[in-house]
Amino acid sequence: MTVGIFITLLAAAVQSGTPILYATLGEILTEKVGVLNLGVEGMMMVGALTGFLVSKFTGNPVLGFIAGGFSGAMLAWIHGLVCMGLQGNQIVSGLALTILGTGLANYIGTPFAGQTAPGFNPLSIPLLKGIPFFGPVLFQHDLLVYISFLIPPLMWLFFRYTRPGLELRSVGEYPEAAFSAGIRALRFRWAGVLMGGFLAGLGGAYLSLAYTHLWSSGLSAGRGWIAVALVIFAFWKPERAFLGAYFFGGVMAFQLRLQAIGTNIPSSLLLMLPYALTVAVLVFASARARGSDVPAALGVNMEPRD
Repeated sequence: MTVGIFITLLAAAVQSGTPILYATLGEILTEKVGVLNLGVEGMMMVGALTGFLVSKFTGNPVLGFIAGGFSGAMLAWIHGLVCMGLQGNQIVSGLALTILGTGLANYIGTPFAGQTAPGFNPLSIPLLKGIPFFGPVLFQHDLLVYISFLIPPLMWLFFRYTRPGLELRSVGEYPEAAFSAGIRALRFRWAGVLMGGFLAGLGGAYLSLAYTHLWSSGLSAGRGWIAVALVIFAFWKPERAFLGAYFFGGVMAFQLRLQAIGTNIPSSLLLMLPYALTVAVLVFASARARGSDVPAALGVNMEPRD
């Protein structure tokens, strides 16, 4: 493999990993407040369709991207209503959300399959694009990739150094103690669930507006499930999710290039490569995860008292 091909592969890894990064950061935020949401795949699908349709009919991809985020938040609202309003099972609700979001997006989007919409094109950053190696890998992408660069460090700073961030983490660890200390625990849970859904919707919108510029059935292709697994791989830390998303994006880009050059490996085996790796990494990360990494109240419902 030449240096040029290696740089091209790394650049493709960044682009392919960006929707996974958005979704993973959203799930980290949701789980930090103690709510497990397995509906990321459904939220990404709805976000992808909403972003595509809004961009197609308005001609404004920025509006489509934002609308995709809000559609993901709307599905997350349903999850919050079931889990926090009705005290339902979080796992069952999340799985139902995936089925609902995927089925709804595929049904509504069927007439638009194969059609294109205005989207985001590569926007090279002056000066930075000329840096050897790092320039073509990191600074010759679209605007949404550059935005994704900023979110992990901002989330890290928020969790670690701001009062709302510390209060949010306390809700995911000891909600009863947080409530006793005067923290509006339920409001923090709602904020985490809705904002997490918004980021997952942005990840879906990226797929239709920047990654493909078109709509097709099953566009998310399991990326939502990879994001859920990546949360464990990253030990619930946004800074680790940054690298993990690009690692999985690189695997997905690599298998696509292997198919393109026509290797003797069956295409079905190449297609399963990212997901087989996800299972392997999930097992490894689960064995290495320390008890302090997992939010103590993750998956535990709390009474709506505030």
